[in-house]
Amino acid sequence: MDLRVNKKYRLSRKIGSGSFGDIYLGVNVTTGEEVAIKLESVKTKHPQLLYESKIYRILYGGVGIPNVRWFGVEGDYNVMVLDLLGPSLEDLFNYCGRRFNLKTVLLLAQQLLSRLEFLHTKSFIHRDVKPDNFLIGLGRHHNTVYIIDFGLAKRYRDPRTHKHIIYREHKNLTGTARYASINTHIGIEQSRRDDLESLGYVVMYFLRGSLPWQGLKAHTKKQKYERILERKMATSPEQLCKGFPSEFRSYFEYCRALRFDDRPDYSYLKRLFSELFLRKGFADDAMFDWTILNMQQERSRQQQQDEQAGAKGPGAEGDGAMRKEQDGRAMDTGAMGEAGCKVGEDVAREKGGAIGLDSRGVEGAEIGVALGRRRGILSRQDDPT
Repeated sequence: MDLRVNKKYRLSRKIGSGSFGDIYLGVNVTTGEEVAIKLESVKTKHPQLLYESKIYRILYGGVGIPNVRWFGVEGDYNVMVLDLLGPSLEDLFNYCGRRFNLKTVLLLAQQLLSRLEFLHTKSFIHRDVKPDNFLIGLGRHHNTVYIIDFGLAKRYRDPRTHKHIIYREHKNLTGTARYASINTHIGIEQSRRDDLESLGYVVMYFLRGSLPWQGLKAHTKKQKYERILERKMATSPEQLCKGFPSEFRSYFEYCRALRFDDRPDYSYLKRLFSELFLRKGFADDAMFDWTILNMQQERSRQQQQDEQAGAKGPGAEGDGAMRKEQDGRAMDTGAMGEAGCKVGEDVAREKGGAIGLDSRGVEGAEIGVALGRRRGILSRQDDPT
């Protein structure tokens, strides 16, 4: 697409879709800096991009909140220019074989709770908490998890008086069925408790590898949602968290006991996980599963290169040692940057180099193109069930 944004950014390729618009890689024509550009047709029946940009402005300055560089109209599109971010937690989950270990999950849970707490202090609920809507940062922010896609977010209270919205029933399901709270399924207006219950499902998805209500078959979406609800209601917190520390069961029991307008005790929930983290003797070193996996694979590749260099002659051994030392420094100063590069290369290879979208999000090839150059992508809305 040949479009210049604000006379400053040139659109490159499409890298994803959000809840209400397509996302493109953009380049600052002066500095060469890459950004994410979200487009929405001005002819759309229910425009959302202006609304979403206003929420980003309200959240500006919060940890793990992307910065909006510009919003306006260009040609036939409403346009929002955002910071470029790294892969989503769903992308990294796939990279790690669709299972995170307990340490990684606890490190993530602390950040995810903090993002929701901050959003809630600004009087909004997200209403679509899922792995695709949490992305890691780039560069010096490579250990920070960002929350994105506020197209479905809603004020749950007046920002000045803090008066809570009224309780309602018979609401349509808003969000993603796989992670939706039970109350959301049965048509109750969402509030803070529902974001937290959804986060609990995300956490258990990471630990278990899947949720009991995945893969259910039905003739219509309505019937499928009903089957998901039935399975959720039949799965107690004890069953869902079986085989994992009791803190996860306690998390669900607390969230489900919250009343509609209750203020959650975020400190209690974070303390559940931080005390478990300490009890397990984990080091708070930001070594996530994907970081370790990449370092192991990088080491293996380097060893192969050194062996090949050694076979070529005595002079090559010194070169190999020098490369090894340089690579070691690179890993020390930017493990996640390297991890991003490796994630991109591997996922692209697994996906056969085909660029496109499916119901689970941005295809691996696109991640490969973006992250293979030590860059990242913004994720998108999906509807996994």
